[in-house]
Amino acid sequence: MEFPDLGKYCSEKTCKQLDFLPVKCDTCKQDFCKDHFTYAAHKHPFAFQKDVQVPVCPLCNIPIPIKKGQIPAVVAGDHMDGDCDCHPGKKKEKIFTYRRSKEGCKKKEMLQMVCAQCHGNFCIQHRHPLDHSCRHRSRPTIKAG
Repeated sequence: MEFPDLGKYCSEKTCKQLDFLPVKCDTCKQDFCKDHFTYAAHKHPFAFQKDVQVPVCPLCNIPIPIKKGQIPAVVAGDHMDGDCDCHPGKKKEKIFTYRRSKEGCKKKEMLQMVCAQCHGNFCIQHRHPLDHSCRHRSRPTIKAG
């Protein structure tokens, strides 16, 4: 009680702690203790305008540019929904990529099946040399299938 004017009480309604080194908020100009001096801790209504954050996309790990006054979570969500290159639902990789060498066959396969004699790429049905009319010198004697 020797120094009654020393220190200030925290402006947070639930705290009111006497702090000898209070921090003054630069936007609302109120004094706060060490527990409530951040914008989020004293529930400042315009904290998103002063609290500058650069959100990073969790999918592609690229910083997302935001304009002053925008909410980082909303901008990051918009990026993931539209602009993100690493969006799992956006890329449609072709599974069946190997086309057939047999005329008239339009099947596509996941695995490449190359004829050992003519080195053509064929489907499972036409993979044997006699099934695709292989034009190599040595011809097998038994027809498969």
